[in-house]
Amino acid sequence: MSRRHAAEKREILPDAKFGDKVLSKFMNNLMTDGKKSVAESIVYNAMDRVESKLKRAPIEVFHEALDNIKPSVEVRSRRVGGATYQVPVEVRPSRREALAIRWLIKAARTRNENTMEERLAGELVDAVNSRGSAVKKREDTHKMADANKAFSHYRW
Repeated sequence: MSRRHAAEKREILPDAKFGDKVLSKFMNNLMTDGKKSVAESIVYNAMDRVESKLKRAPIEVFHEALDNIKPSVEVRSRRVGGATYQVPVEVRPSRREALAIRWLIKAARTRNENTMEERLAGELVDAVNSRGSAVKKREDTHKMADANKAFSHYRW
């Protein structure tokens, strides 16, 4: 991290099909080895699968799934007098979105369907229905913050 000044946020262009910036960020996170077209096809095909399963607009389903995954509090390590405490802290909006995207992708990758499209579609459907490993990750984070509520006075 630079001590001089914070890095400036880059402007992300919206995706081609839905014109959504969050979906574009999601694709960029999913992309490996700079293969954006592969990431786009995976996401768009997964969206088509979600639309056929739920009979709803896929972009709405995507945003609802992300809202179900976004954490509101997390724990951060704080060192006080030789002891390290897990201090619950509220998550700022940009980090909430980034964490939700990261958790959704990781949960999709660990599923055991055949293709990434199927895994991503399945995880999106599960997240909309408030189940699945990405939602479980959020619940665990909230439980951890709740369990360490006693140390909230160490917040900075």
